[in-house]
Amino acid sequence: MILRLVIAALLLLPGLSSARTVYRCVQGNTVSLATAPEPGSRCTPKEIDDNAIQTPNLWGNMGVFIGVLYEREQDGVLVYSTRNLPGSRVFLKFTVATPPGEPAHEGLGKVGTPQLAQHARQFKAAAKATGVDDAWLRAIAHAESNFDPQAVSSKGAQGVMQLMPDTAQEWGVRDPFSPQQSIDGGARYMRALLRRYNGDRALAAAAYNAGIGAVTRYRGVPPYAETLAYVDKVMALYARYRQALGVGAEVPAK
Repeated sequence: MILRLVIAALLLLPGLSSARTVYRCVQGNTVSLATAPEPGSRCTPKEIDDNAIQTPNLWGNMGVFIGVLYEREQDGVLVYSTRNLPGSRVFLKFTVATPPGEPAHEGLGKVGTPQLAQHARQFKAAAKATGVDDAWLRAIAHAESNFDPQAVSSKGAQGVMQLMPDTAQEWGVRDPFSPQQSIDGGARYMRALLRRYNGDRALAAAAYNAGIGAVTRYRGVPPYAETLAYVDKVMALYARYRQALGVGAEVPAK
């Protein structure tokens, strides 16, 4: 794994103990590993024991990808990073397979024309009961299942709102394939997420997709390709549903 290669690069530096600090750095939607905090990135230090049997996964679930470990000078010291920053030179190339098994998924619906006729009564009732924006609930359902009440994802999510069995049970959904129960349970779950994240829709959507634990672990939207695509999809759909329902576009407060 590339983390081992980063640690191997650290071994080139004298006087360090058997515990190494590797930085996981996020810049926009990209993630890198480095031996020192990267300028312009939000970096989190991770202490790695050289004697550990297995190094932890710091990438997230990004599939198999080809990358480069770069060497450069920073503050008079040689540092290593998987991001090509100014002054970098290639140290080695690598291929890494990040672990599968994360709960994130791409969703079954595509960004397209709003479908206002789909389960309209149920969405209106759920929005009124929970206070969650009707357009937001429709955007989630569109992205999740394309409004198909019989939809089942490869991860096991079910129904219009694609609730996982444990989540459905937690929110009192006895029949996940009932549009009314799925929309009602999904709306109450989304209300809890929006409250948890102080109304931050991107974080709420990320948690709906990848789980609260992943959002907590990464202190924001997880860097999974599926989750990044999902959040973008939901936000685009939300704008379209707001327009279709005659609701004005959201703008920053002044």
